[in-house]
Amino acid sequence: MSMLSKIPAAILFSTVLGIATIATTARAVEPTASVPEASGWKISTVLKGLEHPWGMAFLPNGNILVTERPGRIRLVKDGKLVEEPIQGVPKVFASGQGGLMDIILHPKFEQNRYIYFTYAAGDSDANHTVLARATFDGTRLSDVKEIFKGNKKKPGGQHFGSVLAWLPDGTLLMSIGDGGNPPLKVDGMLARDQAQNLASHNGSVVRLNDDGSVPKDNPFVDKEGAAPEIWSYGHRNIQGIAVDKATSTTWTTEHGPRGGDELNLTEAGKNYGWPKASFGREYRTNELVTPHTSLPGMVDPLIVWTPVTAASGLAFYTGDKFPDWKGDLFSGGLVTQDVRRIDLENNKVVKQEGIPIGQRVRMVVQGPDDLLYVLTDQQDGELIRIEPAE
Repeated sequence: MSMLSKIPAAILFSTVLGIATIATTARAVEPTASVPEASGWKISTVLKGLEHPWGMAFLPNGNILVTERPGRIRLVKDGKLVEEPIQGVPKVFASGQGGLMDIILHPKFEQNRYIYFTYAAGDSDANHTVLARATFDGTRLSDVKEIFKGNKKKPGGQHFGSVLAWLPDGTLLMSIGDGGNPPLKVDGMLARDQAQNLASHNGSVVRLNDDGSVPKDNPFVDKEGAAPEIWSYGHRNIQGIAVDKATSTTWTTEHGPRGGDELNLTEAGKNYGWPKASFGREYRTNELVTPHTSLPGMVDPLIVWTPVTAASGLAFYTGDKFPDWKGDLFSGGLVTQDVRRIDLENNKVVKQEGIPIGQRVRMVVQGPDDLLYVLTDQQDGELIRIEPAE
């Protein structure tokens, strides 16, 4: 029986170029098929030799800091990979999906030289996602400080998140995964149920000041029993986040299980449903995780990818090199091995196109030259540039 046959006929849907548009009273999608290929682009390989790269940050001089999941920060200088890793990175728990993850510069980096990065810390019995701040002098890290850590330790090596983005007000968003799949438990409950627990950071986006403290206007600061850092919740495993700084609009992509990857317009104080509402299926049985794809008080996604893309890095394009792409989102796909151009109009999805990469795409970032840069997640990972076609 197909997924469509399980959806009540009363739910209205239509599909435009492989993405779902949603009726106002309910939501449904059909499994996403291959999307049309975008035009007007070409790719070039900047360099190879990265070991499972995850995040990248462009320095003011055009050089790039790249994280490798095993626990290294590498410097790309004048388009070439510096042989020696950056010194000063703390010990990370590099196992399964865990390790060194995203990296971002402080908005005033040229004045304070601060960089921020996320990583898994602990061991196989008890671990969590951590945010560190350090000073970077061009060659090494100093004054490395753990300024935030998730408050629920978990076993195993699944679902750490974790990506970072600055809001225009100077606060920092950080995603944290729900902890893992059944039968894994945290505090006596299935790990994924932590995403609905406002006392737990797991399965949430947190919002922090640049020193790791809690902004006074966070949505749950005054709610008894809630973790005050939480900005949004009900997430499974966000690995893409992008902010439209002109409007303060925040977009996230997250992994679903065996279907149900999502693109969300993510806002403060909102519940995004996982695991009470989802299109995903259980890994062990292929049964639906929940009979509900939409519930009152929970926000529906704008796109549901089924089968999954394994959505990874996300970029909001603001440059001039691709005029027709301005204001669109670009989402990496680990499984689909492509970058999806998500055409937006007034915060609504119009269509979707693919840019084939042919490797697992981990991160997508707009460079200072207004071109798109891609990291591929493999033992011999690559840094790839998407350029206008000649």
